[in-house]
Parts: sequence; C-alpha cells; structure tokens
Amino acid sequence: MFEEKIEKLKDMIKSSNNIVFFTGAGVSTESGIPDFRSEDGLYNKRNKYNLKPEYLLSNLCFYSDTGLFFENYKDNMNLLKYEPNITHKYIKKLENMGKVKAVITQNIDNLHIKAGCKRVYELHGNINRNYCTKCNKFYDAEYVFKNKGIPICDCGGIVKPDVVLYGESLPEDAYMGAIRAIKDCDMLIVLGTSLTVYPASGLIDLFDGKYLVIINKDKTAYDKKASLVINSELKDVFSKL
Repeated sequence: MFEEKIEKLKDMIKSSNNIVFFTGAGVSTESGIPDFRSEDGLYNKRNKYNLKPEYLLSNLCFYSDTGLFFENYKDNMNLLKYEPNITHKYIKKLENMGKVKAVITQNIDNLHIKAGCKRVYELHGNINRNYCTKCNKFYDAEYVFKNKGIPICDCGGIVKPDVVLYGESLPEDAYMGAIRAIKDCDMLIVLGTSLTVYPASGLIDLFDGKYLVIINKDKTAYDKKASLVINSELKDVFSKL
C-alpha cells in the first residue's frame, strides 16, 4: 500500500506544473527541532517560570516583562544550529525544475530559505529577522541570541524578533501571498502539520486545484478532502521520491 501511494504521488508531481507546499513542524523535526506541541514539547512541559508558554511567547509578555520574554526566548527558540533535511532539499529540487512555485510555512526556523527556496511565505515569521521597535533597523538572530540581556539597538530601542507572538496577527504580506499561491496552484502538498492552528490552516479551504496531498504522521480533519493521504514519516516518503 505504501509503495502504491508513493507511485501515485510521483505521477501527480510529474503531471503538475504549479505545485505549492504547505509545511508545519513535522518538516523540521527530522532536522532535530522539537515539535513544540508534542507530548514532551515546549507547550506541554513544565517550565522554570511556572507560567504558560503562551504567555511567555506573547506580545503582552514582550512589552510588559521584556527581560522575562527574552530569557525564555533565548532558552527555547534558538534554532540556528539546525540544517535543512531531505524534505527541504527535495522541495528545492522541484523548485529548480520549475514545478514548485511557492512554499507556505508555519515554521519560523528559516530552514526553507537555508535550503535555497526562493518564494517562501512565512506565516509565523522567521527567527533570523529582528527589528528595532524604535527605528526599524534590522538585526540577525546571532545578535539577539548572543546578547546577554535585552537586545538593544544603536538608537536605544528594543530589538524585537520578527515572529508572530500570541496576541498578534499574521503578517499581511505573507498571508495574502499564501492566498494567491494556493488559489493559483494545481497541486497542494501539505507536510507535517495537523492543520489545527488557525487562521493558517484555514488556507487549505481555498484550494481548488487538481490534487490535494496530505503527508503527516497522524490523521487530519482535511483527509477526506484529499486526493491522497500518506500517514508516514516524511523521511520515508521523500527518500523514496
């Protein structure tokens, strides 16, 4: 059954010329990045502050308790050591062939860009981008994570990570770009996400192309709408491809 699904997926990819990938945390776990919502992930394990992780990664915490925000952020969100895996590299290969037109991701780890993908819509931001809240000067992630306290700009403003915190809206340019990409594509491949985080997951409802493929370890609420569902580890699928 698995081999048959792989062959079917190959045929779908071969016959499609406008493919969009929609990726979640499962794509990055095979690079060694923890799935924050797994049983032992960030959202479920007890932290030393005895506070909900949703608060520690919130807009409210950033502005009202900035020191605490950065202490937790540096402890848990430093993803700089991780590298793209076989899935990221395969997507880039298809992009080089002219088949992949866009990647839409819920991940903030920068790995699709590290792999060389050109058009990436990052719905939840990217840890590698950081901006001064006062003058908007850019700083990379190294500056933030190597800073011993609250990262401060040359102008005296606080340097804020360009990631979507709890209490913030999705970036409009990325969200609108994702909408256009999904509406235009003939094949949408969903990877490593349970499709439960809104409003990002609601984008799947906009797809009206030929093939909707969902590859995830567990079932999702969208499986019945899919042309093909593969419940497997991504590395097993993409090593076959």
